[in-house]
Amino acid sequence: MLRFKILASVVPLLAAAVFARNEIGSVSHPCIALGDTSVELTSLFWKAGVHVAFTDDLSRATVRVQITDDADAADFALVDDGPDPETESCQANPASRLITIAAEPVDGGPVIYLSTDGPSDYRIYVRSKTFSQREAAALIVGAHGERPLPLQAASL
Repeated sequence: MLRFKILASVVPLLAAAVFARNEIGSVSHPCIALGDTSVELTSLFWKAGVHVAFTDDLSRATVRVQITDDADAADFALVDDGPDPETESCQANPASRLITIAAEPVDGGPVIYLSTDGPSDYRIYVRSKTFSQREAAALIVGAHGERPLPLQAASL
């Protein structure tokens, strides 16, 4: 009888663990494919290789990202309003780069100043049902590695 009680208490725990693992693994995170590399936002802070932060203070920023209304003027345009977004291009592979958005700068990681005007290091155009402008900015900055372009190279 004791074995049955142990089995009865373990089975629901195993089922919950399997369900939780599948649920966590199936959560879709914003991702872009750049050649053979995929760049994906993750909520798993400890797994991310790049931690970006955002600031409203231009003097604290290491990277300036401008939101533009003209896709032709953008360095990075993200439009995914089609009926069936492509997800196969962002499958996890050895060349995947994981990025997380931190509340505060971490270990010298990029600090992004997001605005609609002024000089910028990157210009982005975002029309998306699944990506926010912040997520797109984090992806483009994270895609260029841990070292952002110097602010002196900003364009108007």
